[in-house]
Amino acid sequence: MTVGSNLSPFPPLPSYISSPKIRPLQTPKENPSDSPLPGRNATGRKKPLWFSPAAVLSKIHPLSNNQNAGQTMDPQTRRKSGLNLPAGMNETSLRLDSIAKQNPSVSSSSAFRVASVSSPRMISSLSSPSKTSVCSDRFIPCRSASRLNTFGLLDKPAAAGSPVKEGGGNETYARLLKCELFGSDFGSFSSSPAGSGGLGSPNMLRFKTDHSGGPNSPYSPSIMRQDSGSSNEGSTPTKPPRKVPKTPHKVLDAPSLQDDFYLNVVDWSSQNVLAVGLGTCVYLWSASNSKVTKLCDLGPNDSVCSVQWTREGSYISVGTHFGQVQVWDGTQCKRVRTMGGHQTRTGVLAWNSRILASGSRDRNILQHDLRVPSDFVSKLVGHKSEVCGLKWSHDDRQLASGGNDNQLLVWNQQSQQPILKLTEHTAAVKAITWSPHQSGLLASGGGTADRCIRFWNTTTGHQLNHIDTGSQVCNLAWSKNVNELVSTHGYSQNQIMVWKYPSLSKVATLTGHSLRVLYLAMSPDGQTIVTGAGDETLRFWNVFPSMKTPVS
Repeated sequence: MTVGSNLSPFPPLPSYISSPKIRPLQTPKENPSDSPLPGRNATGRKKPLWFSPAAVLSKIHPLSNNQNAGQTMDPQTRRKSGLNLPAGMNETSLRLDSIAKQNPSVSSSSAFRVASVSSPRMISSLSSPSKTSVCSDRFIPCRSASRLNTFGLLDKPAAAGSPVKEGGGNETYARLLKCELFGSDFGSFSSSPAGSGGLGSPNMLRFKTDHSGGPNSPYSPSIMRQDSGSSNEGSTPTKPPRKVPKTPHKVLDAPSLQDDFYLNVVDWSSQNVLAVGLGTCVYLWSASNSKVTKLCDLGPNDSVCSVQWTREGSYISVGTHFGQVQVWDGTQCKRVRTMGGHQTRTGVLAWNSRILASGSRDRNILQHDLRVPSDFVSKLVGHKSEVCGLKWSHDDRQLASGGNDNQLLVWNQQSQQPILKLTEHTAAVKAITWSPHQSGLLASGGGTADRCIRFWNTTTGHQLNHIDTGSQVCNLAWSKNVNELVSTHGYSQNQIMVWKYPSLSKVATLTGHSLRVLYLAMSPDGQTIVTGAGDETLRFWNVFPSMKTPVS
């Protein structure tokens, strides 16, 4: 069949199509493959050309070779190519040469089939044959799109004539911040040329090996030492923190245990016997066999306000609500002596080797000596409110007292006036303990409005350190086995805390009591503590290690 013959296999177009007032038929949206496109044959007569991928490509990709834009193929050329192309269009405009060049064995008709089933990536490759498209299965953003200038993390050159801050401004801070956010290698490419986007070629999100040979944070001491030129090789590895059991190993019921901050009704003797004041009675619990013994009953009109064992553990003193101080034989459960002198309740007691000190709500401290017949041998006046804390130093030379007047006073045996008045606490001072490891080192804790543990040098009167515990400090006890101390707390967390000294790092925080942990005592071996609270329970905790055997 020759081009331009009237024996066309396609039906002739209706007359209204050839009208110059009617535009050529557009591509239908429902089924584009069945839509006719206008075309002309060699005789100039309009003849339909069914929609083909070549026509689509000719509309998507304009002529790339401008020198052939005005040329028209003659009928003989169309016949050789086997393509029925509209007038004014040649094979160059279809960009079939890119496919032919890539695969010379592919004919023109097969190239159409390849283009018709190819993906948009193939069309993209046809539009720019010289550019090779590299596809990936994951997206890695470029650093140049991260807009780090917004956060001020890029190095900006200083403007000419701008003042320079003393000490270099914030350059050190900016360097540490960049290293912390983006890694230690950020500085190697953060100062790349401006033509590369200011951040160089490495990608922000990339896989990298985690080198765990050293700490990652620039704030670690080892990195700081490297910056200063020193090496941390051969340094002693950090000792792991000691593990403290979080739960008590024993819990005892203590009915009628009073919830009163100013009382001291629990003490543990050197003979391993625990004394507890419950209401009007004092009970003794033997830790070796768990035997309970009732020591005394003060009667329905009185109550126990304080208990304290002698250092030998054979005698125990009891302070009463009416201001008496009774001394009992703990082994035979016999009262040895009753001493007066206070006008109201005796809330705290403290023994040294031969003197018993008692503090009362009447604001006085009395010193009793069992070797003399009088009720007391001296009276210490200095507090302006109830005395609730008393502790002798381990060498018996100094007595520390704390009161509801927020004062911590230190006394000696040669004077009736305090040698130190420490007023830094802003709440009642009940918690007092002396260090068994350093002479003249005293620790004290404040109540709800203070919450601080403060450390004092009683030789100079200076405060050495302090720490805010976040809760009311009810009791303090220094371990004799290690240089650590334990504190018990009330409002509002009711916790038990173990501290290292002098670093004041927290070793453990123990919880279990539902009310203020008002009472504290330590076992003779120094490993176990017992705590009491208004929830009427006594809880035993293993918080300190055993005494280390001295190295010979």
